[in-house]
Amino acid sequence: MANEIFMPKLSSTMAEGTVIEWFKEEGDTVEVGEPILEIMTDKINIEVESYNDGILLKKYFETDDVVPVNHVIGFIGEAGESVPDEAPGESSGADSDNGPEEAPSQSEQPEGHAKDSESKSELSGKRESMIGKVRATPAARAHARTNDVDIKQITGSGRNGRIHKADVVNHLSAQSKTPAKQAESVDAPVTEVTASQAATVQTEKLRGSRKVTADRMADSSATIPHVTLNFEVEMEPLIELRKDLNEKYKDVKVSFNDLFILIASKALVLHPDVNITFKDNEISYHEERNISLAVAVEKELFVPVVKNTEKMGLFGISKESRRLIEDTRSRKLSQEDMTGGTFTISNLGMYSITSFTPIINKPQAAILGIGATTEQPTLRDGVLHNRKIATLSLSFDHRVINGAPAAAFCDTVKKLTENPIELIL
Repeated sequence: MANEIFMPKLSSTMAEGTVIEWFKEEGDTVEVGEPILEIMTDKINIEVESYNDGILLKKYFETDDVVPVNHVIGFIGEAGESVPDEAPGESSGADSDNGPEEAPSQSEQPEGHAKDSESKSELSGKRESMIGKVRATPAARAHARTNDVDIKQITGSGRNGRIHKADVVNHLSAQSKTPAKQAESVDAPVTEVTASQAATVQTEKLRGSRKVTADRMADSSATIPHVTLNFEVEMEPLIELRKDLNEKYKDVKVSFNDLFILIASKALVLHPDVNITFKDNEISYHEERNISLAVAVEKELFVPVVKNTEKMGLFGISKESRRLIEDTRSRKLSQEDMTGGTFTISNLGMYSITSFTPIINKPQAAILGIGATTEQPTLRDGVLHNRKIATLSLSFDHRVINGAPAAAFCDTVKKLTENPIELIL
């Protein structure tokens, strides 16, 4: 009897997942523990591994298709076995009410999905036999074969070291720049390159977490009446505080992100009408101050959440935000790390961006953008001084937050930034 592959439920709140990439085609041989496809939900990419040996008989969904949890997405079995032509819907063996809180792979699904003739220990042994095999996408393997490259010599940039086609391309490019290759090119005949040959255009389909982010940005921009308030803050006091703390406490590295998370948290305590989410025509007022932090990783954008900041000191926030940023960059974020945010901070201060209009992270109702610090001349008591100024931008949902409370929140953020001693009182 053919065995179902179904969309795993990764958390109690997960309702659907997106197919990112199939690593196998119909008719391909599949081994226990071997990744067969990659799925994504809430910007978390998870490889689904096989719990069965056999042939991939059927796959019902393609890249970027959104599938409800516990619905059958394919079958594995023996060659010639009969399977439905159309997706049969919810799996007969999956428990939709009691899905696992964490389901990193299909191999961790209930035993009922294994062949009856195989014991748990046998399956475990087969999974262990997969360890050491090169993890690579079919496109990467094909490109490596075409260019006669040993794929074992390539370092993968994907999740758990998976090798993508781009890794193979980069490897080939690096090889072509070695002295040996350069020496060969000296003796090679010069070939005239036409304009049509030189003007190559690369195209890339928007997919995976980038597509989800794009869809959410478009939805937020189209459905939320954004209003953005820009205000200047004098940064010198905050710069000095950070410098003093990092000099005094060598084992702690406080960042400006950490300071602004604390500032936002303190301000949200004083302005609870900003610490809200809005969904299905209902406003939720949150006692917890869970600050989402926008983190860019190559072409992708992730928003991990520093939770319960109202209960943390600056050093606690620093430790947790550093963990989240490191896990984001190494693609180790958990589902829990990405959910529950009530307010977002987006910091472009490290670039030459003086101000910008941040897009609200639904279902939250507000987001604070931080621009670069610049020196600006100003008169004080008839004397010209240089001040270090940053422009902050608060975008808010005008359906549920009015201009006056939003402005009051901005005023509190300004006062805390310019008088940071209040942060530790």
